[in-house]
Formats: sequence, C-alpha cells, structure tokens
Amino acid sequence: MGTEKKIPQRQCIGCGEMKNKRDLIRVLKDTEGAIFIDVTGRKNGRGAYLCPCMDCFKKAVKGKGLERSFKMAIPKEVYESLEKEMEKIG
Repeated sequence: MGTEKKIPQRQCIGCGEMKNKRDLIRVLKDTEGAIFIDVTGRKNGRGAYLCPCMDCFKKAVKGKGLERSFKMAIPKEVYESLEKEMEKIG
C-alpha cells in the first residue's frame, strides 16, 4: 500500500470554494499589521487565500472577506495596492 500525500486545501475568501493551497494566492497580514500578497506562501503572519482572478478579489472586497479573516478594518489604500499586485499576477 502506497501512502498518498495529502494535498492541503484552503477556502477562497472571494468565492468560498475549497481548492488546492498551491492554486490560490496568499494574502498576508504580518506582525506589524502590513497587508500584502505573500508570493512564497511561507512568510510568518496570518494568511487568507484568494483565487488568482480579479472576480474573486472583488467579491472578497465587497463581502469584507479580508476584514473578517484579519479581524480588523482595512483601509482603502491597502485594497488599492492589493488590486495592483493582483493585476500583475492575473
């Protein structure tokens, strides 16, 4: 019997679908409270996951998904910088 390696699953805060962790983008809030996209997926801090499409990002903004995940109000400037980073990726 071969042991199958479990693939970690995470829920997109935009669409709410469970997907492979690799297929999602990690948005990170670090210990200083800065919020940015964690390209490596390994930095320390609280993470939230998004599908790599602008639709899910917009749903997360509208539904306050990031605010719920990080338990804090998020300024408009942070959303704007995240949107620019998402456009580079997508």
